[in-house]
Amino acid sequence: MRNHAITVQKYGGACLATPAKIRAVASDLANLYRRGHRIVVIVSAMGQTTDELVRMAYQASLQPSRRELDMLLTTGERISMSLLSMALFDFGVPAISFTGSQAGVMTDESHSAARILDVRPIRVREELDRGRIVVLAGFQGVNPATKEITTLGRGGSDTTAVAMAAALQAECCEIIKEVDGVCTADPRIVANSKSLRQLDFASLSEMCFWGAKVLHFRSVELAQSQNMPLVLKKWGGSEQGTHVVKEVMGMESGRVLAVNSLARIEHVEIDSADLSQGFERFAQHLKRNGLSWPQLLASAFTAGKTRIMMTCDSESLDTLLRTLKGSKELRKHRETLSSVSLTCFGGVSTDLPFKAIQILQHHAIIVDKYVLSPHSVNLFVPVESREAAVKALHSLI
Repeated sequence: MRNHAITVQKYGGACLATPAKIRAVASDLANLYRRGHRIVVIVSAMGQTTDELVRMAYQASLQPSRRELDMLLTTGERISMSLLSMALFDFGVPAISFTGSQAGVMTDESHSAARILDVRPIRVREELDRGRIVVLAGFQGVNPATKEITTLGRGGSDTTAVAMAAALQAECCEIIKEVDGVCTADPRIVANSKSLRQLDFASLSEMCFWGAKVLHFRSVELAQSQNMPLVLKKWGGSEQGTHVVKEVMGMESGRVLAVNSLARIEHVEIDSADLSQGFERFAQHLKRNGLSWPQLLASAFTAGKTRIMMTCDSESLDTLLRTLKGSKELRKHRETLSSVSLTCFGGVSTDLPFKAIQILQHHAIIVDKYVLSPHSVNLFVPVESREAAVKALHSLI
């Protein structure tokens, strides 16, 4: 007897890195299916497949077409979805795989960083009603006007999972990775980091914007707007994980929840009469060179120059910087930096920036600048000091 409620699970690439791991995931899903659950699974590409495909693209072309890059990168998730469906058949479970377009994920026309406009999961519902597990390729969709295949950018499989869960009115969206939920710092940098069992959407969104790799901040914003409960848990681990809710009860403690970082931040300087013209020239440069918008962190106008601070994946940053070499109005400005961010519960306490700067100074780490938001203190440091800064500031938790 199938439950009426739908379970949506998303598996990260590390969980699907080998055929053996895919079979293990299929075994877990088969057990869940036999307990009567209606299941939709969103998959990422296997292991480092996406990175490998990007490397191949830049070996074949100095400036790959964004359309063709999308066509290439979507193959990663298609491999995962097909193999998982095959493995499920071996366990006696009826399954079917769909690409993003087959699943009804409708996006705008942007290549490499498309936004989801609508989800029309007609075929997904039909197959669930037939008693099948539906396996979907994350990270991708289709523009309904042009019929072009698009990708959602880094972390796009998380966004697919949340959007599909909302469209199907699922009970919750489970994000399954090889880490135990959301941690107080990257466990690869801080060995004694701890898992956070409960978080509010605002805090998690802030953490992900400033570098927490467990989720993409776009998917958190979407989950919040759709009131979709999120659970982030370790594959094969405890049932606890991290539960993300509307709000966590408590006062304005200013307690530091987590330390996160962005490894690479670049600055672009644009000759302009004002900030508006600077952004217009930057936008024109991106369009002319077929580049997607990076994640903007800050901007300023001084003495005829607009300066924009930004981050995104290294391949995209490298491509952007290469295009600046042929421009008279735009150029790389100053050295590459990293950020280290303290996300706080209930708002930033007034003396926290000073405490953080003092701790870093004690470790001979010079802070270039800092930016405050209601829930975080974000400090910019030399790239070579990033990991040392994360370790030092974790003492505040």
